[in-house]
Parts: sequence; C-alpha cells; structure tokens
Amino acid sequence: MTSQIRLILGDQLTHDLPTFRDADPATDLILMAEVRTEATYVKHHKKKIALIFSAMRHFAEELHQRGFTVRYIRYDDPDNAGSLLEELRRAITPKTQEITVTEAAEYRLLTEMQTWQNTLDLPVHILPDDRFLATPQDFATWAEGRKQLRMEFFYREMRRKHGILMQGNDPIGGQWNFDAENRKPPKSGLHIPPPFETAPDAITRDVLALVDTHFPDHFGDLLPFHFATTRDDAIAVLDHFITHRLPLFGTYQDAMIADEPWMFHSHISFYLNIGLLTPMECIRAAERAYFEGHAPLNAVEGFIRQILGWREFVRGLYWYRMPDYASENALNAKRPLPPMFWTGQTQMNCLSQSFGQTIKWAYAHHIQRLMVIGNFALLAGLSPDEVNEWFFIVYADAFEWVELPNVSGMILFADGGVLASKPYAASGAYINRMSNYCAGCRYKPSVKNGPDACPFNYLYWDFLNRHRARLGNNPRLGMPYRNLARMSDEKLDAVDADSRRFLKALDAGELV
Repeated sequence: MTSQIRLILGDQLTHDLPTFRDADPATDLILMAEVRTEATYVKHHKKKIALIFSAMRHFAEELHQRGFTVRYIRYDDPDNAGSLLEELRRAITPKTQEITVTEAAEYRLLTEMQTWQNTLDLPVHILPDDRFLATPQDFATWAEGRKQLRMEFFYREMRRKHGILMQGNDPIGGQWNFDAENRKPPKSGLHIPPPFETAPDAITRDVLALVDTHFPDHFGDLLPFHFATTRDDAIAVLDHFITHRLPLFGTYQDAMIADEPWMFHSHISFYLNIGLLTPMECIRAAERAYFEGHAPLNAVEGFIRQILGWREFVRGLYWYRMPDYASENALNAKRPLPPMFWTGQTQMNCLSQSFGQTIKWAYAHHIQRLMVIGNFALLAGLSPDEVNEWFFIVYADAFEWVELPNVSGMILFADGGVLASKPYAASGAYINRMSNYCAGCRYKPSVKNGPDACPFNYLYWDFLNRHRARLGNNPRLGMPYRNLARMSDEKLDAVDADSRRFLKALDAGELV
C-alpha cells in the first residue's frame, strides 16, 4: 500500500532531509525524476547535468539499500512525462493519501509547488529546508528596519548564534575577519596541490553517455569528468581540502595563475548545493583544523565566512527580495552578451583563461567570477538578464538562489547597492597584481590608452564617468572620483574614444 509519495529533488540529496524524517519504508514511495523542464529551461553546462543526474542515481541506489521503495524516472525513459508535476500525477494511485516534499530552493519551483495541492487534489506538505543555518524568516527579522544590509554584520550574528570560532562573546583572535591577510598575490614557484578526482563508475558512465546523446548542443565540455557523485566521495573532497589546501587557502584565496583553475579553493560548492555535504559539517571540519593546529586562523576564518557568511546571506537576501530582485537593473545596463562568453575567444588573456576553464570544468573560482568576468560585464554595461542567465548556465554549482544575488548584487550592482556597498569595478592593475595573466596578454596593463592598452584601464574610467551622477557621492568611491575630477579634457577624450572603439568592436563580434 502506498499511503504517501515523498518527492526528492535533484539538489536534495541529503539522507536526513526533512522529507525523510517520518518516512515509513513499508508504506511510502520515494519519487525521483530526471525531467525535461528542469534540465532544459536553460541550456545547463553538460557537466552540470551529468553531475546532478549521476548524484541522483547514486542517491536512489543508497535509498534502495536502506529499504525504501524508489520510483526513479530516467531522462530517457520512454514514458517520462517531462515535468515533476506530471511525474507526481503518474505516481498517484487510489491508495495515495498525501504528498510530502521539502521546499524548493528556487522561487520559480517553489511557486509551482504551491499550486500542486489544488492541481492534484491531494494534500501536499511542503516542509522547510533546515539544511541551511538561517531560515528566510531569520534573515527577514535581522533585515527589518536596517538602512543597509551588509554581510559582515549578518555574519557576526551567525558566528554568535552558532558559536563558531568564538571565545565567549568575542571572536577568537580578537577580530571578526582577516581579509587583510588574505589578499596575497601568487609568488613565483608556488606549488598548487592537485585536486581530488574520482573515476566515473558504471552509473556515471551511463549518465555521461546519456548527456552526450541528449544534450549535444549544451554549453561546455563533458569530458574529462571527475566530480564526486556520492556522499562518501564528497566527504573525501572535503577531507582533501582540509588536509592539502586549507592551510594556504586564506593567503592565496584571491590569487590567479594561468592554467591553474583549482588553486587552493575547496571545490565543495557543487556538493553543498546538491546536498551531498551540509554547511555545518564543513564549518566544523575547518574549525577543528584550526584548533588542532593544522591551519591558521586567517585561512579557517576566510573559508568559514564563505559558508556561514556569504552563502547564508545571499540565500536570505534572495528570499527577502524575490521576485522583484530578478528584474532589477539600477545602472540601466543593456549591452547584449558578446560571443566570447560562449566561445572563450578573446585576446584578453585573463578572460581567455577564465572562459576556457569555465568551458572545460564548469568551474571558475570566486575572483575569476567577480574580478575578471564579472568586472568586465560591469564595465562594459552588459545586460543583467543575459549575464545572470550565462552564470546560471555555465557553472555546475549555480542555482538561482545563490547565483542571482551574487551576479545582480555583487557583480553588476544591478540592485543599486542592496547587497554591496559599492560596485566591484577595477582597472587592469588589480588583475596584474593578483595574477600572472598579464604577462601572456597581447594588451599591456601599464598602458592606459590606445590600441595596446589593457581594455580594463579605460573601461574603468569610462564606467565611473558614465555613472558619475549615481555613484559620485558613494563614500567608498571617493578617491577614484577625485582622480577622475582631476583628469584633463584630453585624457577624458582619450578614455571616451578608446572605450567607444573597443565596445563597437565588441558589439560587432570582432576578436578583442
């Protein structure tokens, strides 16, 4: 007898998910489905689809081993109904009494879920997702009445609430963050540990063949594929990071080296965002490394801030501001996305490196996303809708709740300063300082104007000049605007001419 259907989504691969809390293997049916509506509403990177489908299939096998009856619908099943709603409808029998599901992480799908009860004429219990460390209501309560929503202050509250790196009411080390120690450029001869890799097993090989067959026109390279697709392997990735990368993570977390996509980063966001790892276990693992003397405080605090601070903050902001947040465009940016975002073909080596890694691995670390690709999108005035869609498509860890605030708020300032206190705009000097990209580039970061100048140099000043009315009084932009005010008319004309020339070539799809 099937008294209840329990639906598990592709980013809910966690064995203590609320959906399972009172599940009865004797009477309940677990439903999992690879459906067209979720796989193709944007053309996700091939590796992203392969990761999620393979992890789902492995998770379903684990549920079978735990004694559950699992109805698993594969993408290429002849009877696949194409959507979660229709697969629920197909699974319902006269004995089905109710449906249980943990709330979707994205506004689009949660809104759809909320209609299922009326559509299916059955009780549909939508449970809160308690895998996060702050509920949307927690965030809303914290945000209420504040003139500015700043991650740093939210993060401090989260540290206090959960007792992370605390000594009584005070932060261990006497300060809340160690950013000043975490901005070192890469030094010559720096050894980068190789990433943890898993060889595809039979389940993953079947998925890779399916993706190759059914998604041939989707973005990115399918092979090589070495993502973890089980919880055991995801834990191994976390352990590998704690052992081999965490000690230097803080020092070099903003550094970039040509042909080194992985650097000292953790590479666990894929697994956090689909549920194979949980936030607190990652935080506690890093905290233990500090207490045991394996990793310094600047590295451990910097890593924990990414999860307990940024991850929780952007998720809270997403639910606090949706659905209007998705359409904000404070800087009125309208330029279409250039072809190089899809092809990777550009003479700008920093972009070429970042695009190339994205195409190959469905991954780029946060400084490549923010200060190379994102910085270019901001300075060039690219459309927030198109940039958001691109980020959502190309990265295997991208789900709207985390991608949208980071892109619209942090990268593009499209929310007008709700998330970030200033636009993260920078000239070529920043990229030259934090990477070795410029040494292999056709453009020169030391040249400010003309055809050989790094385009970031003149686009930076053009951006500030273009948005002087809106940004000129921003206290965090005081110095660059004072420098802009001192520029001669001749210099401003050169900035304008170079920017027009470059952007015209960009719009024409020329190799820039």
